[in-house]
Amino acid sequence: MQPSTIGRMLRRGQSKLQAVDFFCGAGGMSFGLSKAGVKVLAGIDNATECKKTYEANIPGAKFVKRDISTLTAPELARRLKIQIDDPALVFAGCSPCQCWSKIRTDKTKAAQTAFLLRQFEKFIRYFRPGFVVVENVPGLHTRKKQTILPDFIGFIERLGYAWDDGIINANNYGVPQNRMRYLLIATRLASTITLPAPVVDKRLTVSAFIGVANGFGEITAGHRDTSEFQHTACKLSPDNLRRIRMTRKSGGDRSAWKDDETLQIDAYRGRDEIFRDVYARMYWDRPAPTITTRFNSLSNGRFGHPEEDRAISIREGATLQTFPEDFVFHGTNLNNIARQIGNAVPPELARRIGQHIISIASNG
Repeated sequence: MQPSTIGRMLRRGQSKLQAVDFFCGAGGMSFGLSKAGVKVLAGIDNATECKKTYEANIPGAKFVKRDISTLTAPELARRLKIQIDDPALVFAGCSPCQCWSKIRTDKTKAAQTAFLLRQFEKFIRYFRPGFVVVENVPGLHTRKKQTILPDFIGFIERLGYAWDDGIINANNYGVPQNRMRYLLIATRLASTITLPAPVVDKRLTVSAFIGVANGFGEITAGHRDTSEFQHTACKLSPDNLRRIRMTRKSGGDRSAWKDDETLQIDAYRGRDEIFRDVYARMYWDRPAPTITTRFNSLSNGRFGHPEEDRAISIREGATLQTFPEDFVFHGTNLNNIARQIGNAVPPELARRIGQHIISIASNG
């Protein structure tokens, strides 16, 4: 099928782009692409905890639980019945990114995930899909001398792909967070390509998504919601309860209790200028900070509720990631679920990526 043919078929509604979501996690990219009108065939990930979440929320898509380094392209072709040189095929690769993140992590463990783009290459080389999408932390781009990104771009160029990339803020793509990400989109259906155009929307604030007016009843720290809404908040120690009660509503930080000898933390004594977001509250009238894998913990960033004396709940974090209310997360504990949410591509960002590639496929 030639690119011009797939474009005509898409315009007539006789065909759909089909996607395989590598490193799919809980399914943020898959969910968003499907909402754009892309048929998601499968998500591939070796994380057992993501399987139930993915299968429960991405109808019709398979969850392939495999380490990508042990999965072969011919095996994937057999399992998904996908063809080589199919212009309607989309490969999304949003690999684990701890090694290039600003957040302090176990770099030894993270190094194991640092070069997963190389494993992604073998599938692109074998299938030559119509589109390739890569989403990751900005460090993949800003630390080029230490990453394989230049090699990856050279690789897709040699295969005949046009591409565009850059650092984007998800807040300009429908997400109520200041979430900086690296995005690359490549295609062999057109001679040039651009990223989706950013759209500044000042309405994308915390107050527009969470709070009582948006269906989030007031709860206290340690509240357990046994319903599928999952409005559950972590417990706080007595000292942390005192800390957040002293912290100004909507944007307050730990400067409110820095002079209290019983509450000040040794690491910050006389160092009030560092890590100002730790133990802080979100602002009602601003976008949220990046929702990380530890967003449910008050001590891991500006994750205090703007008004209530607690960290934001599991559902509030998911909502700020643009997951809908009926997207139910499954996991063995709260931290496990928070990790699935924080690691996900925001579905609304993915939906706009999907719309963009459909437009390119349709119009050339």
